[in-house]
Amino acid sequence: MGFAGKTAVVTGAGSGIGAALCRALAVAGADVLCTDVDGAAAARTASALGANVRAAQLDVTDAVAVQEAVDQVVQRAGRLDLMFNNAGIVWGGDTELLTLDQWNAIIDVNIRGVVHGVAAAYPQMLRQGHGHIVNTASMAGLTAAGQITSYVTTKHAVVGLSLALRSEAGPRGVGVLVVCPAAVETPILDKGAVGGFVGRDYFLQNQGGKPYDADRLARDVLRAIEKNKAILVKPPLARAQWLFARLTPTLMNRLSMRFIESQRAKQSRVRTEVR
Repeated sequence: MGFAGKTAVVTGAGSGIGAALCRALAVAGADVLCTDVDGAAAARTASALGANVRAAQLDVTDAVAVQEAVDQVVQRAGRLDLMFNNAGIVWGGDTELLTLDQWNAIIDVNIRGVVHGVAAAYPQMLRQGHGHIVNTASMAGLTAAGQITSYVTTKHAVVGLSLALRSEAGPRGVGVLVVCPAAVETPILDKGAVGGFVGRDYFLQNQGGKPYDADRLARDVLRAIEKNKAILVKPPLARAQWLFARLTPTLMNRLSMRFIESQRAKQSRVRTEVR
């Protein structure tokens, strides 16, 4: 499929992967609604991308608001071609430090937010006989690492939802893609430090190479949609890590333990230096 003239909704479009998806779609000629819980951030994304890109404030935990956003696109264009359920948050830190409110918040955004997008877009796509749903998960949805335990939990759920939905949707003309990148150059971890977690640089730089560029990932996503792929794993090293985790889960778990211990040691040194 080409993207010229297609209609798309992107959640979490104020920064990071969401903003990059809006840029890639705009370049490809799509009509895009950039949404974010931070309406000003969504507007900044849209303002640089031309007349075919609009912005709206949207809290994905509000099912009624998500439905209204989809309905507005359908009323305007007569259809919805692409739904990108991208909004997400992360808590970085030891699991025992997470409060129930933090658990509930990440479940609400990362799982219910995707469910709300699917519930709003999928029936419309079935009615029109075509469409594509793209859910942003993570390598954390295919493997597991401590200190982002709640994030891993939610992203595994997004992968499962996506693959199950694809088995239903495909024969009915609707594609489903789940995006599972390794570390991407975004500010997401800067917003969710818990306890002694010192930030993304100390975590992401030890994930197997430099974080992947968000704009490059967005272009990869559009190509994966065109090829009707089920799962997109980037970069290539991440695919090797995923295969390794599937073939040798016990060894992978041991390596993860070592990584977390080294992570804690680094965080301890940083806190000492700050003092």
